[in-house]
Amino acid sequence: MRSTERHGSPDVTDLTEPGEKPVGPPGVLGRTLALLESFDARVSSLSLGELSRRSGLPKSTVHRMVTEMCHERMLEREDDGTYRLGLRLFEIGERVPTYRSLSEAARPIMEDLREATRQRIHLAVLEGVDVVYVEIVGAGLLSIGSRTGGRFPAHATGVGKALLAYSPASVVQARIDAGLPRLTARTITTPGALHRDLRQARTRGFAQDREESHVGVSCVAAPVFGTDSRLRAALSITGRTTSIDPAKLGPAVLTAAHTLGRALRESHL
Repeated sequence: MRSTERHGSPDVTDLTEPGEKPVGPPGVLGRTLALLESFDARVSSLSLGELSRRSGLPKSTVHRMVTEMCHERMLEREDDGTYRLGLRLFEIGERVPTYRSLSEAARPIMEDLREATRQRIHLAVLEGVDVVYVEIVGAGLLSIGSRTGGRFPAHATGVGKALLAYSPASVVQARIDAGLPRLTARTITTPGALHRDLRQARTRGFAQDREESHVGVSCVAAPVFGTDSRLRAALSITGRTTSIDPAKLGPAVLTAAHTLGRALRESHL
C-alpha cells in the first residue's frame, strides 16, 4: 500500500485536473524532484507562486503536491505561508552510506590540509557530467558558490577536471556533448582545449582551475583512488588566485589525496 493511500491523502500520481494540459517534468517522481530542486543556497523558503515558476508546474498542481509533501515531512510550511525543505530529507540523506563513509574518512585529512595551507578544502565526486561537493572544510575562509551538496559542471572546476582526467573517454565525451558552458572569461569552452588540459593534469598528477569557475579564485585538485584502484573522488585546495601557488600546493594536495586513498583502501571502500 502506498503511503498516500495509507494516510488517506490524495493519490499524487494523478496531478492534473480533467482537461488540464500536463506541464513540467513527466511522472510524479520527476515533478517531485522539480519542486525539491527549486530550492537553492540563496533562498531557504519559497511561495507557491515561486515554486510554480521555478518548477514549471501549474500552481494547482504545486498546491496539491506541497500539501502531500508537507504531510510526509519532505517540506515544511512557514508561518508566512512559504515553504522550506523538511527535516525528513536530511534524515534520509544521512543514510546514504557511500558518501557518509567517504566524508568521515576524508574529514581529518581535510582538516590537516586546511591547517597547513590556510585555504578552503573541497571533496567532490562525479555524478554524470557534474561534480557534487560532499564535504567542505574552511568554508568561511572564502566566499564562493560551492557548498556541500551543490554541483558545478565538471569542466569548469579543479575537482571536476581531476576526475575527468582519470575517467573513461566516454565520460569526457558526455561532458562535451552536454556542453561546455562559460562561467568566467577563462572557462574552457572547446573540446580541444579540454582534452589538452586533461592531458596536462595526468602529466602533473593534479588539475588546476585558473579562475575558470569564479573570478579571482583558483585551485589545485587531485584524484582519490580507493579499493581496486577505483576512482572515488577528488580533493582540492581553493583560494584567492594570489595565494594559490601550484608548485607548492600541487604536491600538498597530491599527498593528501594519496593519504585519503590509502585510508579508503584500508577500510575496503
